[in-house]
Amino acid sequence: MISRSGVLGPATATPGGRGARAKVLPGHARGHNRSLVLTTLFHDGAMSRADLARVTGLTRVTTSDLVGELVGDGLVVEQGTRQGSRPGKPAMLVDLDRSGLQVVGLDLSDSREYRGAVIDLAGSVIDRRAVPRPPDGDAEGALAALRQLATALLETAPRRVLGVGVGAPGIISGDGVVHSSPNLGWFDLPLRQMLTDELGVPVHVANDADVAALAEYTLGGASGDVLVVKVGRGVGGGLLTRGELMRGSRGAAGEIGHVTVGADVGPLCVCGKSGCLESWMSIRSLEDRIAQGADRDDVLRDAGERLAIAIAPIVGVLDLSEIVLSGPADLLDGILRETATTMLRARTFLHEDVQVRMSAQGDDVVLRGAVVLILDGELGVS
Repeated sequence: MISRSGVLGPATATPGGRGARAKVLPGHARGHNRSLVLTTLFHDGAMSRADLARVTGLTRVTTSDLVGELVGDGLVVEQGTRQGSRPGKPAMLVDLDRSGLQVVGLDLSDSREYRGAVIDLAGSVIDRRAVPRPPDGDAEGALAALRQLATALLETAPRRVLGVGVGAPGIISGDGVVHSSPNLGWFDLPLRQMLTDELGVPVHVANDADVAALAEYTLGGASGDVLVVKVGRGVGGGLLTRGELMRGSRGAAGEIGHVTVGADVGPLCVCGKSGCLESWMSIRSLEDRIAQGADRDDVLRDAGERLAIAIAPIVGVLDLSEIVLSGPADLLDGILRETATTMLRARTFLHEDVQVRMSAQGDDVVLRGAVVLILDGELGVS
């Protein structure tokens, strides 16, 4: 599981039940140690083999063997010697090949287009593309647009691509099956396997709000107890507690968009119900109501109140410390965010200081989260 500082010591075992410890096989231990080295380098930066052994708790021999293997695999590079006042031979520094390893990130959550980018492990965007978003419910059109975007980005990537990370709205299982995405028209679609077969590189697929939450926590400094509300064509939530991404029994943890809010019936939602949070707060809904002549401040204030109604029980039950909003700042920041903060604090107990803030990752939160998704899925970097 991805966490910002979740470096596991070498003695850590996986729980096998109440009071039980799972057996650790030699192959598992080596894989764990390999991930441990990569995770340490990712978060702490270049260091010598000796320092890497000290930080990870591994022996110098084990560390040296692993680094040699990772250099041979093209994942780690030597960066020259460290200059300093220490006596003896200067230490050789090693680090992840941050500029030589790249990820293709795809974001299907925007209200107008599918967005994609080639991003290296240093966080630099190498190339950026977008294609128009097909009409809602056009399943084949959505797939065709996604294939077009992914293929174009893979063709322009100048260096080694570790994989393709996809953030998409809907209920998505851990193995990349989109069980339900009404806006895209996808139901029980094995998207990860389809794209892996077609593109010839590893592909990982997750809910866009979950991917955004990973980016906020791993790269953006969010606390380990946070709800990220992703607002675009729909409204979704990515939920972390104690640094762990919550998925729920059906993979639908954090799916606040189709929670009905308020006693009034409300507008009809794409899911078939009336009064869902998404029908009040999606970007399309906000823009349509304003375009139809409703007072802009009233629309945003109403959406902020309904957001607070939806998330107050979550904040109270899970004792969350912050809510992060991801989406167009011109609509979400200001009146909507301030109203949500005030009402959320009024509707919860002992949460007078709960924060509602905008994402630190801006418009690229899902694209950057796709990098985290690939780092975890392909390298075990947590």
